Amino acid sequence: MSLKNAVVASLIVLSCVSVWADGGPVTPLLPKMEQECANCHIAYRPNFLPKSSWQQVMRSLDKHYGADASLSEADTREITDWLNTVAQELGEAPPNNRITEAFWFTRKHGTKHIRPEVWRRASVKSPSNCQACHVDAAKGDFNEHNIRIPR
Repeated sequence: MSLKNAVVASLIVLSCVSVWADGGPVTPLLPKMEQECANCHIAYRPNFLPKSSWQQVMRSLDKHYGADASLSEADTREITDWLNTVAQELGEAPPNNRITEAFWFTRKHGTKHIRPEVWRRASVKSPSNCQACHVDAAKGDFNEHNIRIPR
């Protein structure tokens, strides 16, 4: 492959990874994943973590960030298989597989953009509460022009 073709291919891959932030097309969530994950929090998009992180998350549902989020073997297999198909291995796994510690998240949500007291507001509570500011987060729309920072 020529250098020019490699650069073009890389740019296409990177644009697909960041398309969620720009309001572009969104991979529809697997209904089973949306149903199970949204019982406790927003069902996060597969491009929020690299494939290796999703694999670790799915293998440790009994210790899911301090809660037991265990699923039936069939449901775990269905969600894991889907994530293995749609998630990509782009970028490093964030510490503890936490989306809020991923490079892209800290770049977009760091103190340069969001004051620390915003995260402590009762209406926000934590950086993992996407829908507090991203009004259409549940639909996969994280367009920065469609943000409402609550008081």
